[in-house]
Amino acid sequence: MSDDTLADIGARDLILLQARIANPTASSRELSDILKDEYGISLSHNHVNTLLREMETDGLFRKTVVPRRTLFKHYVFRIAFHYPNFEDHWEACYDTLVEDPHVLMFFNADHKYRWQLITQFRSTEQMDDWVTDFFETHGEVIDEFETTSVHNLHKFKTDAAIFDDLIAETEEGREYLAERGGYDGNAIPSDEGSDAE
Repeated sequence: MSDDTLADIGARDLILLQARIANPTASSRELSDILKDEYGISLSHNHVNTLLREMETDGLFRKTVVPRRTLFKHYVFRIAFHYPNFEDHWEACYDTLVEDPHVLMFFNADHKYRWQLITQFRSTEQMDDWVTDFFETHGEVIDEFETTSVHNLHKFKTDAAIFDDLIAETEEGREYLAERGGYDGNAIPSDEGSDAE
């Protein structure tokens, strides 16, 4: 399955995934009822279970556990590289960050600070000690390092409604959305836009 295309993902599967996200504790039987009532999609609860397992195996979604946000303090780290040492040292630095349990999210950015991270620690003191140890081990590859404390985490979740934008990219998906009703139509269907040359 390609990371940047929906060619291998049907609208029905996206709707099932959306229903799972909107109803995280629903049984497969309840999800089957939601699909039938809202979209006119008839799937047995066994088939719903099988499809969800296949989507998880294919990497379309993952199950994660997010602890209560008050248990940890969150920080954003931004790293700019010292490029003369990059080739010899980036991989060890990268592996440290990927494997570290304090790193919640680690991504590349189109910015001077090429690597950015969202981290979580029990206290500011623990974070300071971690940063000191990190510099002692990997300082040769770091040119600049910024830390921002995240004081209030107001939202950290994927809303099920975002899938309407994906579902609306195909004719089949737009038909399902019309069956359900209530889609505001903000998505620009990609298969319509591709013919406008």
